Amino acid sequence: MGVPFIEAESDSELDEYFGDLYAAPPSLRYDKLVPNVDYSTTPIHERPLLLVQLTSFSSCGLVCLGISMSHTVIDGYSAFHFLSEWTRFARNKPLETVPFLDRKAAFRAGDPPLAPTIDNPPLPSLSIHADKDKKKKGKSVASAILKLSKDQVERLKHMANEGRGETTRAYTRFESLAGYIWRCTCKARKHRMDHHPTGLAIYVDARSRMKPPLPKGYFGNAAVDVIATGDAVELVSKPLGFAVSRVREAIERVTDAYVRSTINYLKNQPDLTRFKDIDEPQSIDDLGFTSTGIKPDQFVVSWLTFPIYGVDFGWGDEIYFDPGTYEHFDGATFIMPSPSGDGSVIVALDLEAPYMETFKEDFYRDIHNSMKLN
Repeated sequence: MGVPFIEAESDSELDEYFGDLYAAPPSLRYDKLVPNVDYSTTPIHERPLLLVQLTSFSSCGLVCLGISMSHTVIDGYSAFHFLSEWTRFARNKPLETVPFLDRKAAFRAGDPPLAPTIDNPPLPSLSIHADKDKKKKGKSVASAILKLSKDQVERLKHMANEGRGETTRAYTRFESLAGYIWRCTCKARKHRMDHHPTGLAIYVDARSRMKPPLPKGYFGNAAVDVIATGDAVELVSKPLGFAVSRVREAIERVTDAYVRSTINYLKNQPDLTRFKDIDEPQSIDDLGFTSTGIKPDQFVVSWLTFPIYGVDFGWGDEIYFDPGTYEHFDGATFIMPSPSGDGSVIVALDLEAPYMETFKEDFYRDIHNSMKLN
């Protein structure tokens, strides 16, 4: 199976798709710009690992490049590595980083297969549609793109680090943002007075956490999921540093031993069906987390360190980038750098519609109030 390359043309105005750049929330209208596969009817051996669609807008002369890649095969790091090298080829430039493809060398045999050690009980769903079928879960999901300035991000980090012990390493930008988003979600879902267990799934790049680290340019999927857990009332009532500390504790569980136990555990499963999420998941419950016994109610993905801007095929840099048709269901969250390069960040979030406005109000109000006090 090769790479399907689709050429399309539209006489629509560009703002019909994108509106005010980085102000309009993502929409299913992107489905016309990003190619996809009907996994329910396409045999596995005919499913392409990469699809590309180039759409020309005749009204303005601009083009849109929509790309779909198999997340089973590659992670975000490798996806942007591929895109970066592709643009270099288009500009007659040599490879900057040669992809490392030898998985046997990267993942040597390890200890006897063990499930990743996680001592948390399964978490009930916090979805307001928890008792309904999966297809209904996705019907009332709202999307938003929220921007934080550099000053707001720095203030958030300051809030997260208030009261931190002298022996504790300062919390990072991602840890602070992830903990804050998780906390705001708990507030929006009105769990202030409900001692409800809640879980935040985090995808961690295992390249540098393995011993030895994966070779430079390793091309594949080295993302490992880990889940931070906590009590909703504690997350909301305690200082932000508490939620952020739970995020760090989860991330720090991803050690070489954790990664290798996950690999061995999966390799020895007779049926991997329960770990897949390729068939267009309708809710977070459909995602194939390898962390056993845990069902998170939100996940967060960091694209903060990826080279997502400056994609130049010889025509100059892009004027807009968006995750496109990422999972549209309650709890899906992406954190990206702003294209301005000034230290501001963008949070792309999906949340059940009844909670979205409350989330946005809390998201900005808490930072604003904190900045007024200092």
